[in-house]
Amino acid sequence: MRLACAGAPHLTYCTNIHPGETWSEVKQSLETHLLEIWSRAAGGEDAPPGGGDGKGGGGRGAEGVGSSARRRCGVGLRLSARAAAELAEPAELDAFRDFLERNGLYVFTLNGFPYGRFHGTPVKERVYLPDWLDEERLAYSDLLATLLAELLPADDGLMGSVSTVPGAFRPRVRTPGDAAAMARRLVAHAAHLVEIRRRTGKRIALALEPEPCCFLETTPEAIGFFTDHVFSPERVRELSAVAGMSLPDAEEALRAHLGLCFDACHMAVEFEDAPASLAALRAAGIGVHKVQISAGLRARVAEREPATMARLRAYAADVVYLHQVVERRGGEGAGDLVRYLDLPEALAALEGGGAAPPGARPEEWRVHFHVPIFREIEGALATTQPELAALLSHLRESPATQHLEVETYTWDVLPEDQRRGGLVEAVARELRWVEDRMVTEGSVGSRLGEGRGVGASGGVGASGGVGAGRGADASAGGRPDSGAGARR
Repeated sequence: MRLACAGAPHLTYCTNIHPGETWSEVKQSLETHLLEIWSRAAGGEDAPPGGGDGKGGGGRGAEGVGSSARRRCGVGLRLSARAAAELAEPAELDAFRDFLERNGLYVFTLNGFPYGRFHGTPVKERVYLPDWLDEERLAYSDLLATLLAELLPADDGLMGSVSTVPGAFRPRVRTPGDAAAMARRLVAHAAHLVEIRRRTGKRIALALEPEPCCFLETTPEAIGFFTDHVFSPERVRELSAVAGMSLPDAEEALRAHLGLCFDACHMAVEFEDAPASLAALRAAGIGVHKVQISAGLRARVAEREPATMARLRAYAADVVYLHQVVERRGGEGAGDLVRYLDLPEALAALEGGGAAPPGARPEEWRVHFHVPIFREIEGALATTQPELAALLSHLRESPATQHLEVETYTWDVLPEDQRRGGLVEAVARELRWVEDRMVTEGSVGSRLGEGRGVGASGGVGASGGVGAGRGADASAGGRPDSGAGARR
């Protein structure tokens, strides 16, 4: 759906919160959860139950929700390589387009980060494989772009985005030649996106997602890679030759089709100031094609309070995902940041360390563990919700992207007390929480609960549908000196 604020961005949530590696499993999760989530988001806190426990048995399925719907709701679709290949079958693609149309839904963004299995088994650093050092990542991304072009509504001005890994896991990048090799594959993918645009008229952008302990981790690193490699004269000549374009057109195409996915949790974990980071990316001419709306954990660790340590250990019990930690030393405003690959490693270092001088004493942790964005305090821990709220306030006044996507994929591994109320209601509350902070009094358009939802008679309303009153397709950025720590 589109938010009634400056730029009229599209808001959705990422379906990577639902387990599913085959297309059949993904389709089932959409029919069971997606429709109910959007219905609840539109209906507010008092929406009727029916699937609210997140376990099925009450979702309204392909028959739709709310026959009075007048506006379409967006889908942030996660497809594994296997699911993408299965969806590419013409009969499956036709059936899915029919499902979207009947239920007033539209797909505008794909999560192309995890290639393979993402739930129920340890993935840790394997989640980045294959990466942009591997031809298989290129083939997978090409397929996702082709599928998105088939699904993206042909509304004037509506672009599509596909988020992807931040190049590679940092230890995989060993030589300067590795960065150049990744840039060459990105240019090859850009050529595929240029061909799609020529053939269909639809613009799709690939969005690399900086993340702690990866090749692209901070905003300065992203600016350096895009400036020195992706948009370099050599890469521009490559695209010009492959796509049969002039050099100026080739540079413009690279900047239009390749950019960043700005994950709010990741940037907060890096102690970056998000508005400043967006400004620096804009100044460098690097597009932000999607903002992922997420929050992580924040812990004051200087005193090693028992309650705080116990809560951190509860989060560290997860064996599925990496939960990188960035530690600030030396007090507020200090620039000395120390990074740990995973939360258990950080806990071991903290609990095993002795007394440190004031300038080297661990003060605050930011933990890459996505938590429900509407929960301000988590027992003994806080979250990076204040940083997220500041980012949304900035985006409300200074549009940076067309695409906003709530991403709290860690539902199944959250401590039990953080899953109260069920998955469906939690995601619906997240969507409402975002809208409450993005839509201001006097803005044009209707809110989530005002005559809007998904349903068999859904579609675009006369004054605010997917194709109406589209804001500028803004690019965005980050600051060259933001939050990067002195240590690795």
